Amino acid sequence: MPKLKTHKGTSKRIRLTKSGKLLRRNAATHHKLAHQTARSKRAKKADTKINGSAKQTIRRALGV
Repeated sequence: MPKLKTHKGTSKRIRLTKSGKLLRRNAATHHKLAHQTARSKRAKKADTKINGSAKQTIRRALGV
């Protein structure tokens, strides 16, 4: 069976940590921020952990 190619769009958006967790950035953090509260803007700065059924699909797309 040939090697799987890495999905480049996924690899640019998602990080794989050494412990195997998948991290992604939050949406809605670039423009039109005036209507958001300071608390929600602060919360969106942190990376979000990916879990559930999407985890296996993304790992396959990353070639891991």
